[in-house]
Amino acid sequence: MSLRRRTVLKVGALGTAGWSAVAGRAVAGESPPVHSALLTAMRDLAGKPGGPPALTVAIGRDGGSAFHSVGVSDVVSGRAPRPDDHMRVASVAKAFSAATALSVVSRGELGLDDTVGHRLDGFPRQWSPVTLRQLLGHTSGIPDFSKSGRFRDALLASLQDPPPPRALLGYLDDPDLQFPPGTRYSYSNSDNILVGLMCEAATGIRYEDLMRRLVAGPLNLTRTSLPRGSALPDPYLHGYDGADDVSTQVAAGWSWASGGVVSTPADLVRFIRAHAAGTLLHPAVRAAQFRFRPGGSEPPGPGVNAAGLGIFRYDTRYGRVYGHTGNTAGYTQFAAATRDGRRAVAVSATAQITPGTNAALFEQLRAIYELAVGAALAR
Repeated sequence: MSLRRRTVLKVGALGTAGWSAVAGRAVAGESPPVHSALLTAMRDLAGKPGGPPALTVAIGRDGGSAFHSVGVSDVVSGRAPRPDDHMRVASVAKAFSAATALSVVSRGELGLDDTVGHRLDGFPRQWSPVTLRQLLGHTSGIPDFSKSGRFRDALLASLQDPPPPRALLGYLDDPDLQFPPGTRYSYSNSDNILVGLMCEAATGIRYEDLMRRLVAGPLNLTRTSLPRGSALPDPYLHGYDGADDVSTQVAAGWSWASGGVVSTPADLVRFIRAHAAGTLLHPAVRAAQFRFRPGGSEPPGPGVNAAGLGIFRYDTRYGRVYGHTGNTAGYTQFAAATRDGRRAVAVSATAQITPGTNAALFEQLRAIYELAVGAALAR
């Protein structure tokens, strides 16, 4: 049996009470059908040409939790993935920036209707009326800097040496708004760079430190951080592009608050439970976060997607959950929880799989997202 097709099921690694014994029976075929279907789908995707070397599903529930993995964390060592393995969470970092910003709003130091022009200097005049609310909801109209040819050229020329966060927005070829703010939905990495900068301007504290003080610290996310460089703490899930290990190819500063966060499956489950439940927020701020409009995360999450403020609603055949997706070199991510935070799931693949790079593989991965939701919600 090849390393890439080896299946490992770890149970109780995130906690030992409650339903973890049910997960343990999945290997013997005694679990509810959704659990068996999930494991079969994971094995099938990992075994496909171009499939990820590892797939992990961490599930948290009141009274217990479980960790499923297929494949290996490192094709050289053959080590099985673990729930405390570090990884790049890609655009799930936007959920962290939303949690940070909305915590600052809950403390009264920033307002959802504060504008870019009021809080920040030196940006294009057209951006001045854009509000924090519109940035968090991707209705700002500000173009996505990561789609700029000048940005891609600069990135490839200096993978390990990112510019300061503010300078990322300077790579835009045309800063004109794509539409009047608030009138349309359009996912943009630029939005969360500005969210981080507005948090810094309002508090006088570096965004990285704010995230640690207001989110990672209170939630006991001891293995979650926003580094500037490319190093990953040991142990980590190695991310691949074909046969190439690209885990440390790009410094996190190239995406900063929009995609640079490093975490673990266990921490990601803990975070998304709190984020979906609004644990850190004032009730009025939480209510504003949960006003949804049509709009999908990138890449799409399971089922029908709708966009809130730094969180997406996913209506799946198994039920409704809230969370975020992400993809970056070597990693594709999905994390979601029920509105009360009592049940949650985090799915990680150690390859960048998107509709644009391999539509067939992505649809298989998206089906795994939905099955993982079903496993989390199963009675």
